[in-house]
Amino acid sequence: MVEFTSLLLPIVLSAVLVFFASSAIHMGLRYHNSDYLQLPNEDALAAVLRGVGPGEYPFPYCKDHKQMNSPEMMRKFTEGPIGVLYMRRASHLKLGPFLGKWFAYTLAVTAVVAYLARAELHAGATTAAVFQLVGTATWLAYGWQGPADSIWKGKPWSSTGKYMFDGLVYALLTASMFACCWPAAA
Repeated sequence: MVEFTSLLLPIVLSAVLVFFASSAIHMGLRYHNSDYLQLPNEDALAAVLRGVGPGEYPFPYCKDHKQMNSPEMMRKFTEGPIGVLYMRRASHLKLGPFLGKWFAYTLAVTAVVAYLARAELHAGATTAAVFQLVGTATWLAYGWQGPADSIWKGKPWSSTGKYMFDGLVYALLTASMFACCWPAAA
């Protein structure tokens, strides 16, 4: 079995690569800009929502399945709108905390993938075997929540496809780093 400490370098380097790749995607390439739309009458809607606390608010809201079949709920679903609203605490938007959390997340994902790889691969494993296992696990972690969000929350599939592509980029970078740094046989 490969010692976890021997994987610290590829863990950290992979997290750094993913962090910079995501920065390039979102701040340089900006192909996600079209995923976000402005609401009509945003100011009026904001005034109505002011005071609503942080949380996830599906609408129309339905407490249980019995209520789902009531004429009133059926009318609400038929007439629309249907959606999920995510609210954050009101504050000045500072990117630093978001970027710090994102970097911590990339470290966590990469550490879990390293744990899986060390459990399944031996020192001296082939580059292809390391690349395959690490790449697949990393892509699952970064890219495959999106379809569930499109199925259950109505996120546009075009946006999900882009985020799955991003996840594939992150997986290829991580798999490449691990394949290059994988410990040789003793």
